[in-house]
Amino acid sequence: MLTSLFKALQSVTPVPTDLPLPLPLPEWLLVVILVVSFLFLILFVNLMVGGSILTLWSQIKGLKNKEYDILAHEIAATITVNKSMAVVMGIAPLLSINVLYTLYFYSANALTGLMWIAVIPLVTVAFLLTYLHKYTWKLLENNKPVHISILAVAVVIFLFIPFIFLTNINLMLFPEKWALVKGFFSAMTLPNVFPRYFHFIFASLSITGLFLHWYMGRKNYPFETIFPTFTRYELKKKGYSLALVASVIQFLIGPLVLLTLPSKGLGWNLVLVIFTGAAIAIPAMWMMWKGIQGDEKTIDKDFKKVLILMTITVVFMGSGRQIYRSNALEKHRELVRLKTEEFQQIKKQAKAKSNVTKAQANTSNLSESDKGKGVFNQYCAACHKPDVKLVGPPVMEMASIYKGNKSSLQEWIKSPGKKRPDAPQMPGFPQLKQEELDQLSEYILTIK
Repeated sequence: MLTSLFKALQSVTPVPTDLPLPLPLPEWLLVVILVVSFLFLILFVNLMVGGSILTLWSQIKGLKNKEYDILAHEIAATITVNKSMAVVMGIAPLLSINVLYTLYFYSANALTGLMWIAVIPLVTVAFLLTYLHKYTWKLLENNKPVHISILAVAVVIFLFIPFIFLTNINLMLFPEKWALVKGFFSAMTLPNVFPRYFHFIFASLSITGLFLHWYMGRKNYPFETIFPTFTRYELKKKGYSLALVASVIQFLIGPLVLLTLPSKGLGWNLVLVIFTGAAIAIPAMWMMWKGIQGDEKTIDKDFKKVLILMTITVVFMGSGRQIYRSNALEKHRELVRLKTEEFQQIKKQAKAKSNVTKAQANTSNLSESDKGKGVFNQYCAACHKPDVKLVGPPVMEMASIYKGNKSSLQEWIKSPGKKRPDAPQMPGFPQLKQEELDQLSEYILTIK
Protein backbone atom coordinates (compact mmCIF):
# COMPACT_ATOMS: atom_id res chain seq x y z
CA MET A 1 0.00 0.00 0.00
CA LEU A 2 2.78 2.39 0.95
CA THR A 3 4.65 1.60 -2.27
CA SER A 4 1.58 2.31 -4.40
CA LEU A 5 1.09 5.61 -2.58
CA PHE A 6 4.67 6.62 -3.34
CA LYS A 7 4.23 5.69 -6.99
CA ALA A 8 1.03 7.72 -7.20
CA LEU A 9 2.72 10.71 -5.61
CA GLN A 10 5.71 10.38 -7.88
CA SER A 11 3.49 10.51 -10.94
CA VAL A 12 2.29 14.01 -10.03
CA THR A 13 5.14 15.28 -7.87
CA PRO A 14 8.53 16.25 -9.27
CA VAL A 15 11.38 14.83 -7.23
CA PRO A 16 14.47 16.99 -7.74
CA THR A 17 17.55 15.25 -9.08
CA ASP A 18 19.64 17.01 -6.46
CA LEU A 19 20.42 14.78 -3.51
CA PRO A 20 20.48 15.89 0.12
CA LEU A 21 23.86 16.38 1.72
CA PRO A 22 24.64 14.98 5.18
CA LEU A 23 23.45 17.33 7.95
CA PRO A 24 26.21 19.04 9.98
CA LEU A 25 24.15 18.64 13.17
CA PRO A 26 21.34 16.34 14.35
CA GLU A 27 18.09 17.24 12.62
CA TRP A 28 16.22 17.89 15.89
CA LEU A 29 18.88 20.42 16.95
CA LEU A 30 18.71 22.23 13.61
CA VAL A 31 14.91 22.40 13.95
CA VAL A 32 15.25 23.93 17.44
CA ILE A 33 17.78 26.47 16.11
CA LEU A 34 15.45 27.30 13.22
CA VAL A 35 12.37 27.85 15.41
CA VAL A 36 14.16 29.82 18.17
CA SER A 37 16.18 32.02 15.80
CA PHE A 38 13.08 32.64 13.67
CA LEU A 39 11.14 33.85 16.73
CA PHE A 40 13.91 36.32 17.59
CA LEU A 41 14.06 37.43 13.96
CA ILE A 42 10.31 37.91 13.59
CA LEU A 43 10.23 40.08 16.73
CA PHE A 44 12.55 42.67 15.22
CA VAL A 45 11.01 42.36 11.75
CA ASN A 46 7.58 42.99 13.26
CA LEU A 47 8.90 46.03 15.13
CA MET A 48 10.60 47.34 12.00
CA VAL A 49 7.51 46.98 9.80
CA GLY A 50 5.00 48.03 12.47
CA GLY A 51 7.22 50.90 13.64
CA SER A 52 7.56 52.23 10.09
CA ILE A 53 3.79 52.15 9.58
CA LEU A 54 3.14 53.82 12.94
CA THR A 55 5.76 56.48 12.25
CA LEU A 56 4.19 57.30 8.89
CA TRP A 57 0.69 57.45 10.40
CA SER A 58 1.87 59.66 13.27
CA GLN A 59 3.76 62.03 11.01
CA ILE A 60 0.74 62.47 8.74
CA LYS A 61 -1.38 63.25 11.81
CA GLY A 62 1.42 65.55 12.90
CA LEU A 63 0.60 67.90 10.04
CA LYS A 64 -2.33 69.07 12.15
CA ASN A 65 -1.16 68.11 15.64
CA LYS A 66 2.48 68.81 16.53
CA GLU A 67 2.42 66.20 19.32
CA TYR A 68 2.03 63.41 16.78
CA ASP A 69 5.01 64.74 14.81
CA ILE A 70 7.09 64.48 17.99
CA LEU A 71 5.76 60.94 18.51
CA ALA A 72 6.73 60.04 14.94
CA HIS A 73 10.24 61.34 15.59
CA GLU A 74 10.59 59.23 18.75
CA ILE A 75 9.38 56.06 17.04
CA ALA A 76 11.60 56.71 14.00
CA ALA A 77 14.63 56.74 16.29
CA THR A 78 13.93 53.09 17.21
CA ILE A 79 13.34 51.83 13.66
CA THR A 80 16.99 51.95 12.64
CA VAL A 81 17.94 49.91 15.72
CA ASN A 82 15.25 47.31 15.01
CA LYS A 83 16.34 47.22 11.38
CA SER A 84 19.96 46.43 12.27
CA MET A 85 18.88 43.72 14.72
CA ALA A 86 16.57 42.21 12.10
CA VAL A 87 19.50 41.89 9.67
CA VAL A 88 21.73 40.21 12.27
CA MET A 89 18.99 37.92 13.59
CA GLY A 90 18.13 36.81 10.05
CA ILE A 91 21.39 34.90 9.56
CA ALA A 92 20.66 31.88 11.79
CA PRO A 93 17.15 31.01 10.48
CA LEU A 94 18.28 31.55 6.89
CA LEU A 95 21.21 29.16 7.30
CA SER A 96 19.07 26.64 9.19
CA ILE A 97 16.33 26.51 6.58
CA ASN A 98 18.99 26.25 3.86
CA VAL A 99 20.47 23.17 5.54
CA LEU A 100 17.20 21.49 6.58
CA TYR A 101 15.13 22.17 3.46
CA THR A 102 17.75 22.69 0.76
CA LEU A 103 15.74 21.14 -2.06
CA TYR A 104 12.60 23.08 -1.24
CA PHE A 105 14.14 26.44 -0.39
CA TYR A 106 16.33 26.65 -3.47
CA SER A 107 13.58 25.32 -5.74
CA ALA A 108 11.28 28.08 -4.47
CA ASN A 109 14.09 30.64 -4.90
CA ALA A 110 14.64 29.55 -8.49
CA LEU A 111 10.94 29.63 -9.35
CA THR A 112 10.40 33.13 -7.93
CA GLY A 113 13.50 34.20 -9.86
CA LEU A 114 14.28 37.88 -10.18
CA MET A 115 11.80 38.95 -7.52
CA TRP A 116 13.63 36.88 -4.90
CA ILE A 117 16.96 38.36 -5.99
CA ALA A 118 15.38 41.82 -5.81
CA VAL A 119 15.00 41.44 -2.01
CA ILE A 120 18.59 42.58 -1.45
CA PRO A 121 18.42 45.85 -3.43
CA LEU A 122 14.93 46.53 -2.04
CA VAL A 123 16.12 46.10 1.55
CA THR A 124 19.11 48.32 0.81
CA VAL A 125 16.96 51.09 -0.64
CA ALA A 126 14.44 50.88 2.22
CA PHE A 127 17.20 51.05 4.84
CA LEU A 128 18.82 54.04 3.17
CA LEU A 129 15.46 55.82 2.99
CA THR A 130 14.83 55.27 6.73
CA TYR A 131 18.24 56.74 7.53
CA LEU A 132 17.60 59.64 5.16
CA HIS A 133 14.23 60.25 6.82
CA LYS A 134 15.72 60.09 10.31
CA TYR A 135 18.65 62.43 9.68
CA THR A 136 16.78 65.04 7.61
CA TRP A 137 14.10 65.68 10.22
CA LYS A 138 15.35 69.18 10.99
CA LEU A 139 16.55 69.89 7.47
CA LEU A 140 13.08 69.20 6.00
CA GLU A 141 11.15 70.67 8.92
CA ASN A 142 9.49 73.17 6.60
CA ASN A 143 8.97 70.71 3.77
CA LYS A 144 6.92 67.97 5.39
CA PRO A 145 5.39 66.55 2.17
CA VAL A 146 8.86 65.66 0.88
CA HIS A 147 9.93 64.32 4.27
CA ILE A 148 6.80 62.20 4.62
CA SER A 149 7.16 60.97 1.02
CA ILE A 150 10.62 59.59 1.80
CA LEU A 151 9.20 57.50 4.62
CA ALA A 152 6.13 56.53 2.59
CA VAL A 153 8.35 54.98 -0.12
CA ALA A 154 10.31 53.12 2.56
CA VAL A 155 7.06 51.82 4.12
CA VAL A 156 5.78 50.60 0.74
CA ILE A 157 9.05 48.70 0.24
CA PHE A 158 8.94 47.33 3.80
CA LEU A 159 5.39 46.11 3.14
CA PHE A 160 6.40 44.47 -0.14
CA ILE A 161 9.51 42.64 1.10
CA PRO A 162 7.58 40.38 3.55
CA PHE A 163 5.19 39.62 0.72
CA ILE A 164 8.11 38.28 -1.34
CA PHE A 165 9.37 36.23 1.60
CA LEU A 166 5.96 34.78 2.38
CA THR A 167 5.32 33.91 -1.27
CA ASN A 168 8.69 32.17 -1.46
CA ILE A 169 8.30 30.28 1.84
CA ASN A 170 4.75 29.30 0.91
CA LEU A 171 5.96 27.93 -2.43
CA MET A 172 8.27 25.56 -0.54
CA LEU A 173 5.19 23.71 0.70
CA PHE A 174 3.88 22.97 -2.82
CA PRO A 175 6.42 20.77 -4.66
CA GLU A 176 3.51 19.26 -6.61
CA LYS A 177 2.84 22.79 -8.02
CA TRP A 178 6.41 23.60 -9.07
CA ALA A 179 5.87 22.42 -12.62
CA LEU A 180 2.93 24.84 -12.97
CA VAL A 181 4.50 27.93 -11.38
CA LYS A 182 5.73 30.43 -13.99
CA GLY A 183 7.38 32.98 -11.69
CA PHE A 184 6.65 35.17 -8.69
CA PHE A 185 3.22 36.41 -9.74
CA SER A 186 2.15 32.87 -10.50
CA ALA A 187 3.33 31.77 -7.04
CA MET A 188 1.25 34.59 -5.52
CA THR A 189 -1.92 32.83 -6.61
CA LEU A 190 -1.21 29.78 -4.48
CA PRO A 191 -3.49 29.36 -1.42
CA ASN A 192 -2.58 30.96 1.88
CA VAL A 193 -0.28 33.75 0.59
CA PHE A 194 -2.59 36.69 1.24
CA PRO A 195 -4.10 35.43 4.54
CA ARG A 196 -0.60 34.79 5.91
CA TYR A 197 0.52 38.21 4.73
CA PHE A 198 -2.29 40.12 6.47
CA HIS A 199 -1.84 37.98 9.57
CA PHE A 200 1.82 39.05 9.60
CA ILE A 201 1.00 42.75 9.14
CA PHE A 202 -1.41 42.82 12.07
CA ALA A 203 1.04 40.81 14.17
CA SER A 204 3.57 43.58 13.46
CA LEU A 205 1.11 46.24 14.59
CA SER A 206 0.22 44.27 17.73
CA ILE A 207 3.85 43.87 18.78
CA THR A 208 4.54 47.53 17.93
CA GLY A 209 1.64 48.57 20.16
CA LEU A 210 3.08 46.63 23.11
CA PHE A 211 6.50 48.10 22.37
CA LEU A 212 5.05 51.64 22.35
CA HIS A 213 3.35 50.98 25.71
CA TRP A 214 6.67 49.86 27.25
CA TYR A 215 8.97 52.35 25.50
CA MET A 216 6.97 55.43 26.41
CA GLY A 217 6.32 54.19 29.93
CA ARG A 218 9.92 53.63 31.03
CA LYS A 219 10.85 55.46 34.22
CA ASN A 220 14.13 56.68 32.74
CA TYR A 221 12.44 57.97 29.60
CA PRO A 222 12.29 61.80 29.78
CA PHE A 223 8.68 61.93 28.69
CA GLU A 224 7.73 65.30 30.14
CA THR A 225 10.66 67.08 28.51
CA ILE A 226 9.80 65.68 25.06
CA PHE A 227 6.00 65.93 24.90
CA PRO A 228 4.41 69.26 25.89
CA THR A 229 0.81 67.99 25.85
CA PHE A 230 0.66 64.19 25.68
CA THR A 231 0.77 62.25 28.93
CA ARG A 232 2.37 58.87 29.54
CA TYR A 233 -1.06 57.49 30.31
CA GLU A 234 -2.43 58.62 26.94
CA LEU A 235 0.36 57.01 24.94
CA LYS A 236 0.26 53.84 27.01
CA LYS A 237 -3.45 53.58 26.24
CA LYS A 238 -2.73 54.16 22.55
CA GLY A 239 -0.13 51.40 22.63
CA TYR A 240 -2.50 48.97 24.35
CA SER A 241 -5.33 49.93 22.01
CA LEU A 242 -3.22 49.30 18.92
CA ALA A 243 -2.05 45.94 20.29
CA LEU A 244 -5.58 44.88 21.25
CA VAL A 245 -7.27 45.89 17.97
CA ALA A 246 -4.52 44.25 15.91
CA SER A 247 -4.75 41.08 18.03
CA VAL A 248 -8.53 40.88 17.57
CA ILE A 249 -8.10 41.21 13.80
CA GLN A 250 -5.50 38.44 13.97
CA PHE A 251 -8.08 36.26 15.68
CA LEU A 252 -10.43 36.90 12.75
CA ILE A 253 -7.78 36.23 10.11
CA GLY A 254 -6.29 33.21 11.92
CA PRO A 255 -9.06 30.73 10.98
CA LEU A 256 -8.80 31.90 7.37
CA VAL A 257 -5.04 31.19 7.46
CA LEU A 258 -5.73 27.71 8.82
CA LEU A 259 -8.53 26.95 6.35
CA THR A 260 -6.50 28.01 3.31
CA LEU A 261 -3.60 25.76 4.26
CA PRO A 262 -3.40 22.61 2.09
CA SER A 263 -4.86 19.66 3.99
CA LYS A 264 -1.68 17.61 3.47
CA GLY A 265 0.01 19.51 6.33
CA LEU A 266 -2.90 19.51 8.77
CA GLY A 267 -2.88 17.20 11.74
CA TRP A 268 -3.95 16.95 15.36
CA ASN A 269 -0.48 18.03 16.49
CA LEU A 270 -0.83 21.27 14.51
CA VAL A 271 -4.41 21.95 15.65
CA LEU A 272 -3.48 21.36 19.29
CA VAL A 273 -0.48 23.73 19.16
CA ILE A 274 -2.32 26.51 17.27
CA PHE A 275 -5.42 26.47 19.44
CA THR A 276 -3.35 26.30 22.63
CA GLY A 277 -1.46 29.40 21.52
CA ALA A 278 -4.71 31.19 20.69
CA ALA A 279 -6.23 30.21 24.05
CA ILE A 280 -3.23 31.65 25.91
CA ALA A 281 -3.62 34.96 24.06
CA ILE A 282 -7.25 35.45 25.19
CA PRO A 283 -6.48 36.34 28.84
CA ALA A 284 -3.70 38.65 27.62
CA MET A 285 -6.22 40.50 25.45
CA TRP A 286 -8.63 40.71 28.37
CA MET A 287 -5.90 42.26 30.54
CA MET A 288 -5.17 44.82 27.83
CA TRP A 289 -8.86 45.69 27.69
CA LYS A 290 -8.98 46.16 31.47
CA GLY A 291 -5.86 48.35 31.26
CA ILE A 292 -7.48 50.56 28.63
CA GLN A 293 -10.64 50.89 30.71
CA GLY A 294 -8.72 51.53 33.96
CA ASP A 295 -7.02 54.64 35.27
CA GLU A 296 -3.43 55.81 35.18
CA LYS A 297 -2.49 53.88 38.34
CA THR A 298 -3.74 50.49 37.13
CA ILE A 299 -2.80 50.54 33.43
CA ASP A 300 0.58 48.88 34.07
CA LYS A 301 -0.77 46.39 36.61
CA ASP A 302 -0.85 43.38 34.25
CA PHE A 303 1.69 44.46 31.62
CA LYS A 304 4.28 41.82 32.57
CA LYS A 305 1.59 39.13 32.49
CA VAL A 306 0.44 40.36 29.07
CA LEU A 307 4.01 40.28 27.80
CA ILE A 308 4.63 36.75 29.10
CA LEU A 309 1.36 35.38 27.72
CA MET A 310 1.84 36.98 24.31
CA THR A 311 5.41 35.67 24.19
CA ILE A 312 4.16 32.14 24.90
CA THR A 313 1.53 32.60 22.18
CA VAL A 314 4.22 33.60 19.68
CA VAL A 315 6.28 30.53 20.64
CA PHE A 316 3.28 28.26 20.02
CA MET A 317 2.52 29.93 16.69
CA GLY A 318 6.15 29.65 15.58
CA SER A 319 6.19 25.99 16.58
CA GLY A 320 2.93 25.43 14.70
CA ARG A 321 4.53 26.92 11.61
CA GLN A 322 7.33 24.33 11.79
CA ILE A 323 4.91 21.48 12.53
CA TYR A 324 2.86 22.31 9.45
CA ARG A 325 5.98 22.52 7.27
CA SER A 326 7.16 19.14 8.56
CA ASN A 327 3.74 17.54 8.01
CA ALA A 328 3.30 19.01 4.53
CA LEU A 329 6.70 17.92 3.24
CA GLU A 330 6.88 14.53 4.97
CA LYS A 331 5.71 12.40 2.01
CA HIS A 332 7.78 14.31 -0.53
CA ARG A 333 10.89 14.04 1.67
CA GLU A 334 10.23 10.28 1.84
CA LEU A 335 10.23 10.19 -1.96
CA VAL A 336 13.53 12.02 -2.00
CA ARG A 337 14.90 9.58 0.59
CA LEU A 338 13.90 6.62 -1.58
CA LYS A 339 15.46 8.29 -4.61
CA THR A 340 18.62 8.88 -2.61
CA GLU A 341 18.78 5.22 -1.56
CA GLU A 342 18.28 4.20 -5.19
CA PHE A 343 21.09 6.52 -6.26
CA GLN A 344 23.39 5.21 -3.52
CA GLN A 345 22.76 1.66 -4.68
CA ILE A 346 23.49 2.58 -8.30
CA LYS A 347 26.59 4.44 -7.14
CA LYS A 348 27.77 1.38 -5.17
CA GLN A 349 27.27 -0.89 -8.17
CA ALA A 350 29.01 1.55 -10.51
CA LYS A 351 31.94 1.84 -8.10
CA ALA A 352 32.29 -1.94 -7.86
CA LYS A 353 32.16 -2.23 -11.66
CA SER A 354 34.74 0.51 -11.96
CA ASN A 355 37.07 -1.29 -9.54
CA VAL A 356 36.79 -4.49 -11.59
CA THR A 357 37.48 -2.56 -14.79
CA LYS A 358 40.51 -0.90 -13.20
CA ALA A 359 41.76 -4.26 -11.94
CA GLN A 360 41.36 -5.73 -15.42
CA ALA A 361 43.10 -2.72 -16.93
CA ASN A 362 45.96 -3.06 -14.47
CA THR A 363 46.18 -6.75 -15.21
CA SER A 364 46.29 -6.18 -18.94
CA ASN A 365 49.39 -4.03 -18.50
CA LEU A 366 51.29 -6.85 -16.75
CA SER A 367 53.68 -9.24 -18.53
CA GLU A 368 52.77 -12.91 -18.92
CA SER A 369 55.30 -13.75 -16.23
CA ASP A 370 53.82 -11.20 -13.79
CA LYS A 371 50.33 -12.52 -14.46
CA GLY A 372 51.68 -16.01 -13.87
CA LYS A 373 53.06 -14.92 -10.51
CA GLY A 374 49.54 -13.93 -9.53
CA VAL A 375 48.23 -17.36 -10.54
CA PHE A 376 51.10 -19.00 -8.63
CA ASN A 377 50.37 -17.03 -5.46
CA GLN A 378 46.71 -18.05 -5.69
CA TYR A 379 47.13 -21.80 -6.33
CA CYS A 380 50.72 -22.87 -5.64
CA ALA A 381 52.35 -20.65 -3.01
CA ALA A 382 50.91 -22.67 -0.09
CA CYS A 383 53.11 -25.69 -1.00
CA HIS A 384 56.01 -24.30 -3.05
CA LYS A 385 58.68 -21.67 -2.49
CA PRO A 386 61.08 -20.40 -5.16
CA ASP A 387 64.32 -21.78 -3.68
CA VAL A 388 63.46 -23.94 -0.65
CA LYS A 389 61.46 -27.11 -0.15
CA LEU A 390 58.16 -26.55 1.63
CA VAL A 391 55.54 -29.29 1.07
CA GLY A 392 56.63 -29.81 -2.47
CA PRO A 393 59.95 -29.20 -4.23
CA PRO A 394 61.25 -25.64 -4.83
CA VAL A 395 60.14 -23.87 -8.00
CA MET A 396 63.73 -23.59 -9.23
CA GLU A 397 63.90 -27.38 -9.33
CA MET A 398 60.69 -27.57 -11.36
CA ALA A 399 62.07 -24.96 -13.76
CA SER A 400 65.22 -27.01 -14.30
CA ILE A 401 63.25 -30.24 -14.88
CA TYR A 402 60.85 -28.74 -17.46
CA LYS A 403 63.21 -26.22 -19.07
CA GLY A 404 62.11 -25.73 -22.65
CA ASN A 405 59.15 -28.09 -22.23
CA LYS A 406 56.22 -25.87 -21.31
CA SER A 407 53.54 -28.29 -22.55
CA SER A 408 54.75 -31.13 -20.28
CA LEU A 409 54.77 -28.79 -17.32
CA GLN A 410 51.20 -27.78 -18.05
CA GLU A 411 50.10 -31.42 -18.34
CA TRP A 412 51.71 -32.17 -14.97
CA ILE A 413 49.94 -29.19 -13.36
CA LYS A 414 46.55 -30.32 -14.66
CA SER A 415 47.04 -33.99 -13.77
CA PRO A 416 50.17 -34.64 -11.66
CA GLY A 417 51.44 -38.07 -10.77
CA LYS A 418 53.54 -39.18 -7.81
CA LYS A 419 57.32 -39.08 -8.31
CA ARG A 420 58.67 -38.56 -4.81
CA PRO A 421 58.08 -41.13 -2.07
CA ASP A 422 58.98 -38.55 0.59
CA ALA A 423 56.38 -35.99 -0.63
CA PRO A 424 52.57 -36.15 -0.70
CA GLN A 425 50.63 -36.55 -3.94
CA MET A 426 50.16 -33.17 -5.60
CA PRO A 427 46.49 -32.32 -6.33
CA GLY A 428 45.56 -31.53 -9.89
CA PHE A 429 44.31 -28.21 -11.19
CA PRO A 430 42.03 -29.07 -14.11
CA GLN A 431 39.96 -25.92 -13.42
CA LEU A 432 42.73 -23.65 -14.68
CA LYS A 433 42.02 -22.04 -18.02
CA GLN A 434 44.58 -22.38 -20.78
CA GLU A 435 45.45 -18.70 -20.47
CA GLU A 436 46.17 -19.19 -16.76
CA LEU A 437 48.26 -22.32 -17.51
CA ASP A 438 50.31 -20.38 -20.04
CA GLN A 439 50.91 -17.58 -17.55
CA LEU A 440 51.74 -19.97 -14.69
CA SER A 441 54.17 -22.11 -16.72
CA GLU A 442 55.83 -18.98 -18.10
CA TYR A 443 56.42 -17.76 -14.56
CA ILE A 444 57.77 -21.09 -13.29
CA LEU A 445 60.21 -21.45 -16.19
CA THR A 446 61.63 -17.96 -15.59
CA ILE A 447 62.65 -18.79 -11.99
CA LYS A 448 66.43 -19.13 -11.72
